[in-house]
Amino acid sequence: MSARDEILGAIRDSLKRAPGDEAAVEARLSGHPRGIVPQRSQVAREAQIALFLEMAEKVQTTTARVTSPEELPEALADFLKRHNLGGRIKLAPHPELESLPWSEKAPTLTLAAGIAEDSDEVSLTRAAGGVAETGTLMLCSGPEGPTTLNFLPENHVVVLKASEIRGSYEEVWDRLRRDYGEGKLPRTVNCITGPSRTGDIEQTIQLGAHGPRRLHVILWDDGEEA
Repeated sequence: MSARDEILGAIRDSLKRAPGDEAAVEARLSGHPRGIVPQRSQVAREAQIALFLEMAEKVQTTTARVTSPEELPEALADFLKRHNLGGRIKLAPHPELESLPWSEKAPTLTLAAGIAEDSDEVSLTRAAGGVAETGTLMLCSGPEGPTTLNFLPENHVVVLKASEIRGSYEEVWDRLRRDYGEGKLPRTVNCITGPSRTGDIEQTIQLGAHGPRRLHVILWDDGEEA
């Protein structure tokens, strides 16, 4: 028996599982069983979108809504102006973001695509989904979404389509499995609820402790079916 077999055998014994239970484990993993889903998220689409915005704003996420991709550059410029931020943006190399009419709608912005660096103050990324029950964003790692953009700059702006919002976490995972293919999910899926915070110091909430100080969601009402 190899060291690996001994370790796995000890784990199996502690879980009181007999050899041959692999099929049961595989069935559970492939079946994606549901836990208890909060009733508040099981509502009509418009109500889910409203719930997502409400829950996001409760955890200090700021939001804006646009009805077309042409409005996205101006919405970003408005956020920068409101917080007196410069016009340098580190952009996720996502086709939907790179193809926006930046020079026409926001000519004062300077954009560069790629991973985040220490000097980057503002990042712009595309979410893969939104969870209405908690106002949570789900962002997938990969060539079109470097994970560093989610955590290194102090100001994180995320574009989310209304059609990508679901009531529960389970429903977002279902959509990701559908879009990526079963067993082909990205290496990392970050679930982000509000800007970074800590209450360790005198029980006082401090923003920006372990990541962005500001999180801003631009919700794109794309009109597509959920």
